[in-house]
Amino acid sequence: MLSLTGFTAPWWFLLLFLVAGLVAGYVWAMRRGRRDTLKFSNLEVLDRVASSRQGWWKHVPPALLGVALIFLTVALSGPTAEQRIPRNRATVMLTVDVSLSMKATDVEPNRLEAAKVAAKEFADKLTPGINLGLVSFAGTATVLVMPTTDRSSVKQAIDTLKLAEATATGDGINASMQAIDSFGKMVGGPAGAPPARIVLMADGGQTIPREMDAPRGAYTKAGEAKKAGVPISTISFGTKHGSIEIEGEQEWVEVDDDAMQEIARLSGGEFHKASSAEQLREVYETLGEQIGYETKHTDASKPWLVLGTLCAIIAAGISLFAGRRLP
Repeated sequence: MLSLTGFTAPWWFLLLFLVAGLVAGYVWAMRRGRRDTLKFSNLEVLDRVASSRQGWWKHVPPALLGVALIFLTVALSGPTAEQRIPRNRATVMLTVDVSLSMKATDVEPNRLEAAKVAAKEFADKLTPGINLGLVSFAGTATVLVMPTTDRSSVKQAIDTLKLAEATATGDGINASMQAIDSFGKMVGGPAGAPPARIVLMADGGQTIPREMDAPRGAYTKAGEAKKAGVPISTISFGTKHGSIEIEGEQEWVEVDDDAMQEIARLSGGEFHKASSAEQLREVYETLGEQIGYETKHTDASKPWLVLGTLCAIIAAGISLFAGRRLP
């Protein structure tokens, strides 16, 4: 694919002035030759000679040679193209809310079961070079799987997720940060620890502590994540119509989009909303594309080199076929 998104050696474009000079020289030579032919005194002979010469296509070989020089100049200038390539070192902590509000049936069969299915699909589709870990949190947070490229262990742990009382979102973020830090120290070489990200899937309703900006609160921990260079991609999962039954009484558990959006903002991450299982799968697919791939500028000179070479070969072929000298 031809690309002109950037050049590593743009000074080679100065050769285009030489190409322009050659074109001007060719035009001048053609005009001079035409003037010289007018010196024929016998116009009848001139007419017979002119009719036997090649027509307009005699200019095709020089034109192709000029185009070839342009293509080759572009190739020498080092054109680059943006290319998406799989990351081969990165860390992602999938942090899942397992509080009682996640048994709300506003998403069938309930929020947690739908989240399990989508999370396993996310793990399957994530590029192989990503180290994926798992944290669950309710009243406390637990690191179920340290970052690993073994997707089966993560999926097995996802299947074991069970509901528990209370919601300590800040603790979930903190546990994820500790896992990322520990893993980074183990695998970090001269290049340092791999880039990391937290994917926080919750309905946003923190209960421990009540204040989001308390020392253990989600807002405080989100700010700490930003300082550590670990953005949090939040997924607010559920609807405003969710409810659960506690001791025979119906209790509303509305999703708190504002809290999840603020966590993402404070950490430098992105906020995503999912009101259904299908939307959650779409969000995870989007995150997989963002996390699993990176855009790099790669060399794109080969197509220009090929085109330039082909034009030069065709120009030479036409000249030889017509019994003319090489242009």
